[in-house]
Amino acid sequence: MVRDFDELVAEADSVSVEGWDFSWLDGRATEARPSWGYQRLMGERLAGVSAALDIQTGGGEVLAGAPKLPPVMAATESWPPNVTKATRLLHPLGAVVVADADEPPLPFADDAFDLVTSRHPATVWWAEIARVLRPGGTYFAQHVGHESVFELVEYFLGPQPAEVRRGRHPDDERAAAEAAGLDVTDLRFERLRMEFFDIGAVVYFLRKVIWMVPGFTVGQYRDRLRELHEKILEEGPFVAHSTRFLIEARKP
Repeated sequence: MVRDFDELVAEADSVSVEGWDFSWLDGRATEARPSWGYQRLMGERLAGVSAALDIQTGGGEVLAGAPKLPPVMAATESWPPNVTKATRLLHPLGAVVVADADEPPLPFADDAFDLVTSRHPATVWWAEIARVLRPGGTYFAQHVGHESVFELVEYFLGPQPAEVRRGRHPDDERAAAEAAGLDVTDLRFERLRMEFFDIGAVVYFLRKVIWMVPGFTVGQYRDRLRELHEKILEEGPFVAHSTRFLIEARKP
């Protein structure tokens, strides 16, 4: 039985979006995963260092999946519900969670960590990353790339200017890392297919990934959501493409 627009939207608008777990979308949306397997590679690196920092850890889910954490493990997060969730998840594993505004400076001393990691950071302050890394230390991360899910972004916001489409380009991130004194040793980029099978999945995604359509609310975009609901019923899943890049940079 096809569920109606109001029911789908009401459900997706009321469910919790804390943390960085997308399991609510199981069966309602799909996204191809990058070929490199970030969490596995991150876990391998964490097992070989004595002190590490995970920036913008979200609810701590990715870090908690590492098989072994180093003796000193810290994580930062800015959103209070996620700070609470990450603390519950990571403290039993021996990691400390620090509430941080995602603005410079990082609340740590110079040369504090062998490894800094991050999965999908909203902001990247390269000079701060370089400062808290020890000489020979490494930044290892998976970033959201340029024009990620722009099919959905432009459906709601209209065509975006070239400078917005260029934002988060891996070539620019490489240049910024190098300008901060880091040597980029690995950089890989992939464009990945996404499908949204119902309008509830779209609402949930935009509520959770808040920078896609800034200030998104169901009330503000209800008419556009209804049009997209009808489009999905008539044409099938709404297709978009996420972009991801893996970056590794070493402090000399």
